[in-house]
Amino acid sequence: MKEGKKRVKSWFWRKYHKWLGIVLALFLILFALSGIVMNHRELFAPVDVSRSALPTIYRYNNWNLAALRGTESLEGDSLLLYGNIGIWLTQRSFRTFSDFNAGLPEGIDHRKIYSVLRSGDGQLYAATLFGLYRYAEAIHRWEHIALPGHEQEIMDLAWRNDTLIALTRSSVVILPSTGSAEVIILPSPPAYDGKTGLFKTLWTIHSGEILGIPGKLLVDVVGLIFIFLSLTGILYFFFPGWVRKRKRKGRAVVRLVKFNRWSLRWHNKIGWTTVAFLIVTAATGMFLRPPLLIPIANARVSKIPGSILDTPNAWNDKLRRILFDPQTEQWMVATLEGVYAFSTDFRSILPAYPAQPPVSVMGVNVFEPFGPERYLIGSFEGLFLWKPSTGEVFDYILQQPHHHIPDAGMPVGRHMVAGYTRDLNGIEVYFDYDRGSQVLGTDSRLPLMPEEIRDQPMSLWNLALEVHTARIYQVIIGNFYLLLIPLFGLGALFILISGFIVWYRHHR
Repeated sequence: MKEGKKRVKSWFWRKYHKWLGIVLALFLILFALSGIVMNHRELFAPVDVSRSALPTIYRYNNWNLAALRGTESLEGDSLLLYGNIGIWLTQRSFRTFSDFNAGLPEGIDHRKIYSVLRSGDGQLYAATLFGLYRYAEAIHRWEHIALPGHEQEIMDLAWRNDTLIALTRSSVVILPSTGSAEVIILPSPPAYDGKTGLFKTLWTIHSGEILGIPGKLLVDVVGLIFIFLSLTGILYFFFPGWVRKRKRKGRAVVRLVKFNRWSLRWHNKIGWTTVAFLIVTAATGMFLRPPLLIPIANARVSKIPGSILDTPNAWNDKLRRILFDPQTEQWMVATLEGVYAFSTDFRSILPAYPAQPPVSVMGVNVFEPFGPERYLIGSFEGLFLWKPSTGEVFDYILQQPHHHIPDAGMPVGRHMVAGYTRDLNGIEVYFDYDRGSQVLGTDSRLPLMPEEIRDQPMSLWNLALEVHTARIYQVIIGNFYLLLIPLFGLGALFILISGFIVWYRHHR
């Protein structure tokens, strides 16, 4: 009786390991390949993919997909546009467009622009994904400015007293007109508990970044193992059919049998020796996208000792936008945890504001002064006019006071604001990530995107992100794609655990 039960259990694990494995094999290969690309963004930055080869949701239309984040006025009628399309020179009426990217490295990822600033002394600066650039007027090219420290991704720029301020994701870099640059770590907020977000912890574990470069390389190896196990599993699945087909045709099968035995032996050996790493990778990935992301989004945990998260910097990877308010004589910095004010030398943090507008977990995209004691703040939660002294928050798109409604759903609002400008002949335009340009107060839009801008490619890294987050499948199954990550994760865990059980029962 016991022997019969054992056979039934073995049959169950073996059967479903085999069939679920063959169903998910291709998806696991795509997840592994895209993960390896995502782990090495700078390496793959020069590689682009034509948008014409992608589904229509990935093609530019009406300045969508963060094609434009903002504008910077020049002399006369001239205007610089910047965003995911790079930098382009036009007029306030959008009559003609000229490529203004000369000097930036090849690859659209190198032309992902967060901010363009015309300083008080007439210089042009650009904050990009891979560094800070200054425009050399004499040679009509952008030139890279080396910054101290390891951070090169510049999120925003500001100018005060002949000094350029560059905001990275974790610190402030002071670049005076004369003298050397200085990196400043902002003081911690009073309520800082020394912990970090659970989401951030799982993200760095999943990518291997938790251990720096060695950790990333380790996860790359895990990705290659997923690919090897998937390919050898496919081989073993189809092997009996191939053998029968060759025998009917009178062909020798000895080499095929030997190769299958070698493949199965290494499938088992590599599988059981690395199963713990494979399970950790699959399990952590499940929580990095909705719906499993939602319950952990605000959870905080202790920092893992010795990891890259183990830093005294309370603002590590949290800074997004910066501006100086001359009325209050203070710096205002938009972070992933709200807006904070700092003294003019960044050495002191000022009291917290009584209330703030809602901001997406993906950070602030628009932050600028808007009249006396008011600021315009835009994110994927919408566009809001904010008065810090009273806590008043006004929905600038709906033109009505904002009333906070607790929501445990998706971490985005109805209006996914990726950018904003009021430099276009008196009209105000915000750029919705999905719908593109929207002229405030009307139903109109900006002129059509010219062909040379509309045809800008997508970076290989961004395509890998779409595959790795399963958004690429949205064109087929709509919003049900949100369920794919947890379902694929559970499926991968079952395959790994059942495979180990099958191996253990056979070899114990």
